[in-house]
Amino acid sequence: MNKHVSDLLHEYYQTQQDEAAVIETVANTFSRRSFLKAAGIATGGLVVGVSIPNITIAKTTAAEFNPNAFIHLSENGDLLIYCARCEMGQGISTALPAVVADEMEADWNKVTIEQAEGNEEKFGSQATGGSASIRKMYEPMRIAGASAKEMLIAAAAKVWNVKASDCYAENHFVINKLNNKKLGYGELASLAANIEVPASPTLKTKDQFKYIGKDLDRHDQGKVVVGKRTYGVDTKLPGMKYAAVVHCPVFGSKLESVNKNKAMQVKGVTDVVIIEPIAHPFSSVGAVAVVADNSWTAQKAAKLLEIKWLDGDNKVYNTKEYKAALVKSVEQPAQLAAERGDVDSALKNAKHVVKATYTGGHLCHAPMEPNASVVSVTDTGCEVWASTQSPGDIQKVLGQYLEREPASIKVNVMMSGGAFGRKFKCDYVHEAAVISKQIKAPVQLIWSREEDMRTGYYHSVNAQHIEASLDENGNVTGWLHRAAFPPIASLFNPSLDRAPANALGEIKNHPFNIPNMRSESGKAEAHTRIGWYRAVNAIFYGFAYGTFADELAHKANKPIVEFLNNIYDSNLSKKQNKKGRKHKAQVNRSKAVLALAAKHSGIGKELPAGEGIGIAVHHSFQSYVAMAVHVKVDGDNIKVLNVDCAIDCGQTLNTDGATAQMEGAVVMGMSLALATEITFKDGAVVNSNFHNYPVMRISDMPNVRVHIIDSDEKPTGLGEPGVAPFAPALSNAIFAASGKRYRDLPMKPMPV
Repeated sequence: MNKHVSDLLHEYYQTQQDEAAVIETVANTFSRRSFLKAAGIATGGLVVGVSIPNITIAKTTAAEFNPNAFIHLSENGDLLIYCARCEMGQGISTALPAVVADEMEADWNKVTIEQAEGNEEKFGSQATGGSASIRKMYEPMRIAGASAKEMLIAAAAKVWNVKASDCYAENHFVINKLNNKKLGYGELASLAANIEVPASPTLKTKDQFKYIGKDLDRHDQGKVVVGKRTYGVDTKLPGMKYAAVVHCPVFGSKLESVNKNKAMQVKGVTDVVIIEPIAHPFSSVGAVAVVADNSWTAQKAAKLLEIKWLDGDNKVYNTKEYKAALVKSVEQPAQLAAERGDVDSALKNAKHVVKATYTGGHLCHAPMEPNASVVSVTDTGCEVWASTQSPGDIQKVLGQYLEREPASIKVNVMMSGGAFGRKFKCDYVHEAAVISKQIKAPVQLIWSREEDMRTGYYHSVNAQHIEASLDENGNVTGWLHRAAFPPIASLFNPSLDRAPANALGEIKNHPFNIPNMRSESGKAEAHTRIGWYRAVNAIFYGFAYGTFADELAHKANKPIVEFLNNIYDSNLSKKQNKKGRKHKAQVNRSKAVLALAAKHSGIGKELPAGEGIGIAVHHSFQSYVAMAVHVKVDGDNIKVLNVDCAIDCGQTLNTDGATAQMEGAVVMGMSLALATEITFKDGAVVNSNFHNYPVMRISDMPNVRVHIIDSDEKPTGLGEPGVAPFAPALSNAIFAASGKRYRDLPMKPMPV
């Protein structure tokens, strides 16, 4: 034990008239046995482990989850905080530990952070997606930090024989108010480890925050910059083999035969493994893998496989014709999803009726680190190293394949070099497990860029048709919205031939004040795997809403900001909206970001010929984002000059991280608005790499100014909400600059 605290404890004992009574008091709080147990947790130090029981986060599926946060404080004062969500560049492994450190009144310089392994029993749900990590973990992590602080204060109070209320914590110390004596956190670790976890710790007020709401550097940015961060693809094991994989190009087709002779003749190739799919939407679609002594040899030999596939029903899939069919589907009556008021009457009695149809193509995630994993399957165990957004799903899929308990599958969650929803699905881990089991050795499987692009889970192709009625004053009186897209739910129910009503919920829930609204779902059968992509459905809803609002404003002869303020009017009657109070808050927050983006962009000011500013606002993942885009148009050339992005995401944890998220959203929004689209021909993906799926480069980057609303509301989504408003703002800017209206994404597709 630290000499300083030993001396204090000795001094404490000396002040007591009956030492035996003192020992009895301490013994009532923690037994010697439990003290030794706590002391034994750490290697070379004492540890206080804090678990937070019975904290229920949002009900995400059929079950409720109770996450635990773990804080390890060593005797030397070093503080280790585990992050139980996946780090994929979004900064979650800095933001959540900073919340703990703030409430704990810890010195950030003494904090180290480690990624938690996959263990839902210990950490609760570890699924990282839906812009939900901060929303769901903010309060539990605050409680974890505040609990630890109160335990340390209680421990110090025991040492000084004073009331806990006579002590306070500051920057890794507990201070005695009566005499200003200090005890360091490390010195108190052994005592605090055995203090009862408080049931309801007191949380800080906003004015007391040290780290929350401030600019805070990423804890690992130095390692990222110099290339020392370990990603999923970096894992190496003794005796490890390397594998490359070839998939069936048409979803649903099957392997007929494979001639492996040429591949096996390549020096260094050791095996060819056939991978059969299992009945799980996240498992492999079926593939043939080449195993070799190194990755390059495996990739080279895989191209020599002579494979015959049995064509399935999706051989008929051609996206050009399919998109035209979706347009036809939404331009005629479809299946009712939701309705309020009388849309037909509003359209019939309108001064003007405006109609437009918007479309968008498939997108693939294309992370810089393609799918990769290392898996070691033995007779008695299975261990995984993978970039994954959902270690729990890896355990479920491998548990099903290996016929073992999912909890027995050890998953090491690695830093992910990009994900955007793709690494929620663990087909690339399932395949590595099949290979490892067959060759009886650990294996590293890396998908080539081409396999990643041609065998994915794609953002949905879609069509949106809107008809709206305007009265004589230019007010919107009715809104008919038909959408057709193959839904993500088709992964789990392949018989679905259209999006279910809940997938169209964003239409009726958008905080427009329109008394008569109806949404309808058009037929759209899935021919490939539809998956989560950053911002998900908000991409096509945001494009349709934001662009159509601009078209309406033009027809009503009103400035777009004034028009949007009218359409977001919060003066609703109870009859118009039973959720009037919630609606009013949504409207006010939408208007606030709109005003902020408009103010900084200077929309409405005189611009040189060929330049224009467009604006759009969208509500998704419980956050509000407005973007104003300033472009220069010269013929077919479109140059984005400036982007003003205003966001209200409630209490911001890390302003530097929030700014980076919005900047990243602009890049992704630019890519999908201008260039990226996955095209299918005869059931197979035509694109193969970045030459025909071009994402934005550094030279394309505009000047981005991010404006964050200071808010006392609970934190809401941050990773995805910035993507949706970019495309409509860009479309509106191009119209302002040139008079040309784009209604199809991408606006300038590559010929493929």
